[in-house]
Amino acid sequence: MSNTRWTVIFLCFLANLVNYVDRANLAVAAPQIQRALGLGPTEMGLVLSGFFWTYALMQMPFGWFVDRVGARIALPLAVGWWSLFTMLTAVPTGIAGMFGCRLMLGAGEAGAYPSCVKLVSQWFEPRQRAFATAIYDSGSRVGSALSIPVVALIIGSFGWKAAFVITGALGFVWVVGWLLIYRDPSRAHRAGAVDSSVQSGAAKRRKITWRSLFTHRTLWGMMLGFFCLNFVIYFFITWFPSYLVQTHRFSLKSLGTLGMIPALVAIPSGWLGGFVSDSLVRRGWSLTAARKSCMVGGMLLSSVITLSAFTTNIYLVLAFFSVAYGSLAFAAASVLSLPNDVAPTPDHVASIGGIQNFASNLAGIVITTFTGFMVALTNGSFKVPLCVAGGSCLLGALSYLVIVGRIEPLTVGDTADAADAADPVAAPGVGSEM
Repeated sequence: MSNTRWTVIFLCFLANLVNYVDRANLAVAAPQIQRALGLGPTEMGLVLSGFFWTYALMQMPFGWFVDRVGARIALPLAVGWWSLFTMLTAVPTGIAGMFGCRLMLGAGEAGAYPSCVKLVSQWFEPRQRAFATAIYDSGSRVGSALSIPVVALIIGSFGWKAAFVITGALGFVWVVGWLLIYRDPSRAHRAGAVDSSVQSGAAKRRKITWRSLFTHRTLWGMMLGFFCLNFVIYFFITWFPSYLVQTHRFSLKSLGTLGMIPALVAIPSGWLGGFVSDSLVRRGWSLTAARKSCMVGGMLLSSVITLSAFTTNIYLVLAFFSVAYGSLAFAAASVLSLPNDVAPTPDHVASIGGIQNFASNLAGIVITTFTGFMVALTNGSFKVPLCVAGGSCLLGALSYLVIVGRIEPLTVGDTADAADAADPVAAPGVGSEM
């Protein structure tokens, strides 16, 4: 594996690290912002959800945009946009302005994952993609973990407004690095990039509409499954710090130490998920068996998050959250590889990634507003949201097991229904490897 490929993945890792620091900084600063602006739980839930409205809605347009212009242009454009509005979040003095900045932040951050999915498809072969995906996706875990101590330190030293200015500036540093380092695969073919020119030529001869993609039950299963996974992930990113402060009386110092344990556990768990998934493929398992084993197993185990609602022992709580977050990260490596695995042509990879991400990020709107409403309704209790999160994990496992069909390039035309009607789980060694 060439160094150039891994440089690209490292740049994607850094982009997602900045991405998640910039989206999670509000969650860490939420208690201070609530006091400064006089916001209640319901209002704070609305502000936290603002990011997800545009983040979800812009996934499909951004996926189309990435397929048209390429990730070389789309990714730095996205990073620069969201970094600007991260910094501007320090300016508002009321809920309307804060909500508006989060809307604009979400619009920019929508370009990150479709771009990374596209880059993996260009630089890696199918049996290598889950691990490469796990590496860049782990930037989100590192960003989530770092956001707690780093943002807490900045708030403690300079106030909550400085946290947005400083974390937003990181994105502009990344943009400069990307423009200096990155070159398209066509200019670095000797470095080992995957040549998809033949397939791209075939794509131009085959007119595949977005409407035809939605005729596949596999795509709907991918959307539902990722919605369920992100329903729980986004609890960690949005309400988890407030949960620790309000339910377990954590201080800023405790948030920066014990509070980052689940996210730290999720980092190697995601790498392991990608390694296992790709290893199974290399050992002769079909993509269907390899990906589904990791996705279903990870989603089932993550349902232990519900148990945290029934204990006051903080170490048990952190253990349950760590297992849940680690299991979700384990599954996510295969989940995020699916657009590469099922895209009918290379020119549809980012589009399918955007469709899948659109559905998954509707979960961010639901979990943030639902949690805020339930916390206000139950006088500060998080039991109901945590129980619902566990149920979401089980539903996600069922979706990947039953609704998602064979994991292979989606067919178009009259053969679509027949392909999707195949057995949901293929035996090891049987089925397409793309």
